[in-house]
Amino acid sequence: MLLVLLGLLLIGRGLWNAGADPIVRTASVELADWPADAPPMRVLLVSDTHVAGPDMPPERLASILRRFNGLKPDLILLAGDFHSGKTLSTRHYSAAELTAPFAQAKAKYGVIAVLGNHDYWFQPEPIAKGMKAAGVTVLRNQAVRRGPLIVGGVDDKVTSHDNLKRSYAAMDALGPGPRILTTHSPDIVPDLPAPVDAVFAGHTHCGQIALPLVGPLSYASKYGDRFGCGAMTDGGQKIFVGAGLGTSILPLRYGVPPDVWLVTLGPQR
Repeated sequence: MLLVLLGLLLIGRGLWNAGADPIVRTASVELADWPADAPPMRVLLVSDTHVAGPDMPPERLASILRRFNGLKPDLILLAGDFHSGKTLSTRHYSAAELTAPFAQAKAKYGVIAVLGNHDYWFQPEPIAKGMKAAGVTVLRNQAVRRGPLIVGGVDDKVTSHDNLKRSYAAMDALGPGPRILTTHSPDIVPDLPAPVDAVFAGHTHCGQIALPLVGPLSYASKYGDRFGCGAMTDGGQKIFVGAGLGTSILPLRYGVPPDVWLVTLGPQR
């Protein structure tokens, strides 16, 4: 009975951790190619919402997104995995239901999304349609200009939908200016044809479950912990990888709270 009680307490704690308010992590990146007459931009990275019960119903996600509006981001990047294929979900949602909350996200230069592996394993076209209905720009190896920024969106690498050549050509077509990339998995970084000012990604969940003395059980990356979590520089490339808001496989978190990144991009001082 004691072991059962301890097990229930452990599961309960994991569920509570998964439902905790996300941490807003902040950083600043000074860019040599930032236009002198352009003010800095606040870019909010939101990843891995994984809408499903019990931890991330659409109502909770809508509430979180409304609170993020108070951060006054200039641009919001959604780094994929909007659907959840959790083994122990209490409820699954349709593509329309899981994308509708994103209509709550507001930013001066709009909201940009890429799809993740769980989206491709579920219903990629209905999800893309639902995001567009919510006012979100979905990039699939494409690029757009938002203010002074050129934003490239590289499609999901896990399901082999990424095309860096096409993404860079789309950025080139927009002319000069500071460039950033958003994508689901950071595993694209070693294959980038040329550095960009910053890469924004998710997918790893920062491990989601990190045990004492053991650390994260998995980053779901072929590079292990190389791109595992947070703000980093790899071979001169600046990268931000979020822990995500939702959960994958199990609706539990230990030692890895949900988070987002609010990154200020601007000129060198």
